[in-house]
Amino acid sequence: MAWYDVFIGKTKTRANWFQPAGTAHGIFNGTNTGRLMNDFVAYSKSADSEIKGNIRLLRDRARDLAKNNAYARRYIKAYTDNVIGPNGVQLQARSKDPNGAIDTFANNVIENAFKMWGAECSADGKLTWVDAQRLFAETYARDGEVLIRVIPNFNNQYKFAIEFIEADFLDEELNRPARNGENEIRMGIEIDKFGKPLVYHLLKSHPYDNDFVNASYTREYNSVPANEIIHFYHQERPHQKRGVPPLSSAMRDLKMLDGYMEAELVAARVSASKMGFFKSGDGQGYLGDDTIDTNNVVMNAQPGTFEQLPTGVSFEAFDPQHPTTAFRDFSKGVLRAVASSLSLSYNTLANDLEGVNYSSLRQGALEERDHYKCEQSRIIKGFHDKVYKEWLKMNLLTDNLQNLPASKFNKFAIVQWRPRGWQWVDPKKEIDALKIGVENGFLSMQDVQASYGRDVEDVFQQIQVEKELAQEYGIQTQFQPFGAKDKIPLGTGTEEEE
Repeated sequence: MAWYDVFIGKTKTRANWFQPAGTAHGIFNGTNTGRLMNDFVAYSKSADSEIKGNIRLLRDRARDLAKNNAYARRYIKAYTDNVIGPNGVQLQARSKDPNGAIDTFANNVIENAFKMWGAECSADGKLTWVDAQRLFAETYARDGEVLIRVIPNFNNQYKFAIEFIEADFLDEELNRPARNGENEIRMGIEIDKFGKPLVYHLLKSHPYDNDFVNASYTREYNSVPANEIIHFYHQERPHQKRGVPPLSSAMRDLKMLDGYMEAELVAARVSASKMGFFKSGDGQGYLGDDTIDTNNVVMNAQPGTFEQLPTGVSFEAFDPQHPTTAFRDFSKGVLRAVASSLSLSYNTLANDLEGVNYSSLRQGALEERDHYKCEQSRIIKGFHDKVYKEWLKMNLLTDNLQNLPASKFNKFAIVQWRPRGWQWVDPKKEIDALKIGVENGFLSMQDVQASYGRDVEDVFQQIQVEKELAQEYGIQTQFQPFGAKDKIPLGTGTEEEE
C-alpha cells in the first residue's frame, strides 16, 4: 500500500467522524433521521391520493377563512382585482384575409356580437361577461378549482350560455371502474388509460344544500361529456385530477395568527378596563362608592383626586402591558410567510406602506405583476379561449354573425385577449422610459399600450375622433402626439401675440 493510499484512507475515515448521527444516506441532509428531524414525517402518496382525503376539508377551511379572516379576504380581492380588473379581459378579433390583410368587417361583427352576448352570458341571466370573469377568479382563489358547463342551443338570442357549478357537485368519493371496464372514474371524473377526462359525473343536487324544503340530497349523478365542462385548476403534479385551494399552505399560519391577535385584543381590553385591586387581610374594609349587580364594590374615579383607604387596605396596580412590544414584529413575520406562500408582497397583503421607498415598492410590484401575468395567461387559455371557441362555433352554425361562413372557423378563431394593465408608482419615470424605448426601436406603440391594457388601434381611433371633434368646435389643442409638438398659430391670443 502506497503512502498516499494510507493518507486517503485515513481522510475518508476522519470524514465519517463529522457525519451527523442518524443520517440515512450521508448525501442529502433532507434524509437525516436524527432527533432534530424526528418530527419531519412524510408519506409516499400519489397526487390524487393526497387530494382525495383532504380536498373537502381544505375547501371548507378556505371558505371559512375567506369569510372571517381579513388577510385571506384581502388575498382573494387582490388576486381578482389584479388578474381580471374592473373591465375584465377584453376580446379583440384578429382574423385576416388570405393576402394577410386584416378582415376589419368580420372582426367588428365578431367583437360586437360577443359584446352583446356578454351582457347576459350566464344561464341564470344574472352574470355579465365581466361578472363571470371576476366570479371565475374569486372561485379559483378560494376553492382552488372552477367548474363551468358550456350550454349550446340555449334559449337565448345567441344560442349559447355558461353555467357555474360549485366543486362540491364533483363527488370525490365516486371512485370505481367505469361501466365499459376500460375507463376509470376517479373523484367523479371518468378518464381513459391516459388520464384524459371523458365524462364528468356531477351530483344532481348540492350535497350540503339541506336547509330548504325542495332540497333532497341523493347520491345520484348527471353524466356530462367532458367537452361541455371547463375544469380549471393548477396542476402541480403529473396525473393530478383535482385542484386544492391556494390558501392551503398558509391556512395554519393564518388561523394561528388570528387566534394570537384575538388573545392580544382581549388582553389589551382587560388591561385598559381594570386598573388594579384593593387588598386587605380579611378581604373586608373597603366599602367603595357603590355596588353592581354582582355585589362587587366599585369606586368612582375622577382626575386629580385621591381617596384615603380604610386601615389594613392597600392598593395593588394591575398593568399587564398588552399588546406586548413583540406583537408588531411577530405579526409582521407571520404575514411575510403567508405573503410568500400566496406570491404577494407583504405590503400588499398587510396593506402596510409604512417606511417603504420607491425602489423597494417597485421591486415588490414587479414581482407581483409577473405572477399576475402568469395567472392571466393560464386563465385566458383555460377559460376565455374555450368559451369563445364554443360561442363562435354555435353562432357560426346559427348564422348569428351576419352570414360569416362557418367553413372559416379557424380564421375567425384567431383572437387576442387584452388583460388589464397597471399604473406605476412613479408614472413620469415609467412614461419617460417607455418613450426612450419607442424612440430607440426597443418597443412598439402596441407594446406601450398593452402595458396599460389597451390596444393601439383603439388609441389611434380615439385620437382621430378627438381631432375631428376639436375641429368641429373650432378648438385648437396645444400639443400634437407622436412627434414634434406643434405650436398654436399666431393671432389666436393663446401662444404668441402678433
